[in-house]
Amino acid sequence: MPRRSGLRNAIESAVAVGVLKSLEWTPVPVAHRMARGYTRLLDLALPRLRCVAQSNLSMALPEATDERRREIADGVFHSIARLLVTFAKFPAMRRENLERWVRAEGYEHVEQARRAGKGILFATAHLGNWELSAFAHAWFAAPMNVVARPLDNPWIDAMVERRRALSGNRIILKKDSARAILKALAANEAVGILIDQNAALDSGVFVDFFGVPASAGSGFAKLAAHSGAAVIPGFALWSAEERRYVLRFYPPVPISGDAGRDTQELQARLEAVIREHPDQWLWIHRRWKTRPPGAPPLDPAASTKIGA
Repeated sequence: MPRRSGLRNAIESAVAVGVLKSLEWTPVPVAHRMARGYTRLLDLALPRLRCVAQSNLSMALPEATDERRREIADGVFHSIARLLVTFAKFPAMRRENLERWVRAEGYEHVEQARRAGKGILFATAHLGNWELSAFAHAWFAAPMNVVARPLDNPWIDAMVERRRALSGNRIILKKDSARAILKALAANEAVGILIDQNAALDSGVFVDFFGVPASAGSGFAKLAAHSGAAVIPGFALWSAEERRYVLRFYPPVPISGDAGRDTQELQARLEAVIREHPDQWLWIHRRWKTRPPGAPPLDPAASTKIGA
């Protein structure tokens, strides 16, 4: 990977700080309007993002009309805007005012898993507000461990990590994370891992995801089998009726010890939730980038490289 210039890092960091601070310092209704404007600029400046979303949607939801796919793609950018606002407001969030932003549902699954004493693996995704889900869990229950890949820009990465840790959460870097994850689970702690990203051929298994072969990382299932930890899907999903998020915890996923079968089950659970809230998933990610050996790219229009 080519070395990034200091000037590029500085410019990107200045833009990121400007966006976050402008949202942090303005009233919530104004911040939401501003965030919509920012994501509209993102949509216009990087048209390949919408191109990837439309390609993914055509493949995964062939029964949807073109108009419906456009609505879902629009919803993705609106969802990102809501995420930006809440992330910017993290410094103002406290246990006392958290329910203004999010409420928990299905927490009995978490309590039961904690009593079992073998730790909890939260299977989450770029669905709804993944930043808020981990941040809020620390206030609802206890600080947790969040597995994350460092961002390419080290200045922005440091800023993001500081905000993620404001509620007490601990960051586990994705590279060589297995030992730290197992240590946390042995201490009956919770670990959150994103399971919806494309995996390379050497680290994934092919599963059925929206009727299309998708390479999914099998490490999550292997960690679950090795540790005996409870596996609980959890997502902070936007409720238009309540005008806040619902941090929804689903029943535990049984782990058989067969990494391929367990990975398929996890992806099937995730697909079911995405189908209920399609405009809240990050369709702009090239989820089907890795193809089975010998298979052609699914869509040449989606071949432009974008960030995960």
